[in-house]
Amino acid sequence: MEFEVSYQLDNEQQFWDELDDIVSAQCQTHGLIDDALRSYITFVTTYKGEYLHTEDDIARCSFKLLESALFSAHKDYVRRQIVYSLLEEDSPDTLHLIIALLLFDGRENEATFEMMNEEGIFPRLVELIYGQKDDDAGLHRMLLELLYEMSRIQRLRIQDLILIEDDFVQYLFQIIEGLSDDVNDPYHYPVIRVLLILNEQYMVSAHDPTPSQNPSTTMNLTNKVIKTLSTSGSRYKTFGENIILLLNRESETSLQLLILKLLYLLFTTPSTYEYFYTNDLRVLLDIITRNLLDLPLSATALRHTYLRVLYPLLAHTQLRHPPHYKRDELSRLLAMMTATGGATEGHFGAVDETTKRLVGRCAKVGWLSGNEALNRDRNGGDAGEGRVARKLLGAEMPGGMTSSLSVVEVTTQKERPGVLTGSRGREELEKQAKQSLTGQGDGARGDPRGGGGGHGEGFKVGASTSLQGKSPFEAEGEA
Repeated sequence: MEFEVSYQLDNEQQFWDELDDIVSAQCQTHGLIDDALRSYITFVTTYKGEYLHTEDDIARCSFKLLESALFSAHKDYVRRQIVYSLLEEDSPDTLHLIIALLLFDGRENEATFEMMNEEGIFPRLVELIYGQKDDDAGLHRMLLELLYEMSRIQRLRIQDLILIEDDFVQYLFQIIEGLSDDVNDPYHYPVIRVLLILNEQYMVSAHDPTPSQNPSTTMNLTNKVIKTLSTSGSRYKTFGENIILLLNRESETSLQLLILKLLYLLFTTPSTYEYFYTNDLRVLLDIITRNLLDLPLSATALRHTYLRVLYPLLAHTQLRHPPHYKRDELSRLLAMMTATGGATEGHFGAVDETTKRLVGRCAKVGWLSGNEALNRDRNGGDAGEGRVARKLLGAEMPGGMTSSLSVVEVTTQKERPGVLTGSRGREELEKQAKQSLTGQGDGARGDPRGGGGGHGEGFKVGASTSLQGKSPFEAEGEA
C-alpha cells in the first residue's frame, strides 16, 4: 500500500511546527520507524521549493531529525535506512535531503561514513556527482563534500577505486578550469579536495596495502589523478595554482598532508616535473620554507613530509635551471636546520636523524651545493624507481621516480581531520603575552608582530600567492 501524506500549510512557521511533530513520533517497531521516515522525507521534499530556500534551511531540516528522540533511540537502524535510500532514490529533492542527513551525521559520527563504505556507497556517489552535474548546484556541491568526508577517514575498497573512469577525473578537473580564478568560489574547494583524497586513496592502495589485498588487483589499479595530469596537465593549470594557494592558507594538518602527497608525486613523476608555471614554483618554495621555519618542534612528521617534497621540487623542476631562485637563502635554511649550538638550535631544537638525512639530501642538490653534476639526468632512474612508477600509474612510465621507501613514508603520514597545525609564531606571541601579564621577562624579547622571533604572523600570506613582506630568512635575522 502506498504511503500518503497530506498537509494544509499557510506559512513557514506551520512547516517547522509540523516537522517537529513528525520527528517526535514514538516508534517501537521497524515498521513504525519506516513510516515516520517516509513521512519526514515526503513532507520536506513536498515543501522544499516553498519554504527551503538556502543551504541553511536544508541543514536545519536535517538536524530536526538528527537531534530527535526518534533518531536517538534507533540510530543504527535509521542510518542504515537512509543509506539504503541513497542507493535507490533518483529524485534530486529527495537526494538532497538524504545527502545532507548523511553528511551532517557523519561529521559527528564516523560510524555513518564507515557504514556507507561497507554498503558500497562510494560508486553511487561517483555516479551521482557525474550525473547531477547540470542539475541542482547545491546538491552537486554537497555530493562532493560527502564523498570527500567519507573517504578521508577510512581506506576505500580497492574494487571501488578500480571503477573510477578517466572521464570522471577529467570532469572534475574541467569543473575547476571552467570556474573563475577566485579560490573562494564555492565549487573550487570541494572539487579540489575530492581530487586530493582520490590521489591519497590511490597511493594508500599501491604503497600501504592491507594483508588481505590481492596483489594482482593492486597492479591493475591506476592513479587516475596523476595519469590525467601526466597526459593532459597543460589543460588543467588552474588546479595547480589553487593547490598552492590552499597550502599557503591551510592550517588543518590532514589537508596539508593531502596537498603534499600530491605535490610529491608530481615532482617525482617525470611527465609532471614541469606541470607548474615557474613563478608558481617560486611561490611554492617560499611557502615551504616559511612553513618549515614556522612549524612547532612537535610537528616532526609534518616537517619530514615537507622536506621529502622539497627535495624533488629543487632537483627535478624548473627551479634547477638558472637563475637559481634564493639559492643562498635556501642553503642557510638547510644549514640552520641541522646546526648544533647557538640560536639556530634553539629555534629547531634537537635534530633527529631522519631530519638530518632529509636535509642532507636537499643540500646535495647540484645547484645548491655548487656541483651541477649532482643533478640527476631527468630521463634516468634505476629499476627500483621504475617499479614505483608502475605502482603509481598502473603503467610503464619514464624513469626518474624517487625511492620506494620515500613514497611509502609520504603515503603513510596521516592526521585526524580537524587537527590544526601549530604555529611557532603564535606560540611565541602567546608566550610573550603570558610573560607580560605575569610580569615575567625583561620585555626585550622582540616586537610581538614578528620581528623578534615570532614567525607565524609573517608566514601566513592570506588568500593571495603574493608573498608579502620580508623573506623568512630576513625574519630570522639571517639576511
